[in-house]
Amino acid sequence: MGVYLSTPKTEKLSEDGENDQLKFGLSSMQGWRASMEDAHSALLDIDEGTSFFGVFDGHGGKVVAKFCAKYLHREVLKSEVYLAGDLGAAVHGAFFRMDEMMRGQRGWRELQALGDKINQFTGMIEGLIWSPRGSDSNDRHDDWAFEEGPHSDFSGPTCGSTACVAMIRNSQLVVANAGDSRCVISRNGQAYNLSRDHKPELEAERERILKAGGYIQMGRVNGTINLSRAIGDMEFKQNKFLSPDKQMLTANPDVNTVELCDDDDFLVLACDGIWTACRANSWSISSMST
Repeated sequence: MGVYLSTPKTEKLSEDGENDQLKFGLSSMQGWRASMEDAHSALLDIDEGTSFFGVFDGHGGKVVAKFCAKYLHREVLKSEVYLAGDLGAAVHGAFFRMDEMMRGQRGWRELQALGDKINQFTGMIEGLIWSPRGSDSNDRHDDWAFEEGPHSDFSGPTCGSTACVAMIRNSQLVVANAGDSRCVISRNGQAYNLSRDHKPELEAERERILKAGGYIQMGRVNGTINLSRAIGDMEFKQNKFLSPDKQMLTANPDVNTVELCDDDDFLVLACDGIWTACRANSWSISSMST
């Protein structure tokens, strides 16, 4: 999906940081795409002793990836199960919450702002008109669904994004993934996948797609998208007789919890293009540590 350039844009945006527990480094590059559709989160201290990292590989546009980078960790923190100490359940629910939040008037307004389709002045005026509490409502998800306006019936974006998230609290690592971005850990120099790619041809994915009324053509759901799980892509989630996890395309993440140990070297979160390049160039996880 998407339009390609004749030559890649190779300028990179890189960051790094550290706290008492860990260090991180990140880099992003537009590459061959006509526009940058990926986003990331790198938050060392979202809560006491808790770090949050995420990679969001957008398709069909950038707004869903940017929305996830902005809001997914916030929804984790607001979750009652997170407050009770269950990181896995909290991040699992936050994936579905992204789809819910991108509907309706407030969802439309947020996506328009993230897509730079309204200028700052217009966005400010619209926010004052349609937001019941002005800018204070930005962090109040309980009011989100009740915002009214001309786009109250907005069913959500047609573009979408993968989401691969890692949360670290002390020695506990929680990985949640929907799509084909991937999380790999190096333990004693050996690579271990902590996520799996969600593709339509997988038996369980294929069964769900067909039961939801979809079909698979050339490895794509309804001949369109080569993923079986993603956030956004609401045109594939319109069956009102099915729960969100049973739709032909679902935001339902696999969640994997791992106990970290002294043998762990590092963790890599990356979009599918990175892993494709690794295979093409015979790079190994050990070469990443040098």
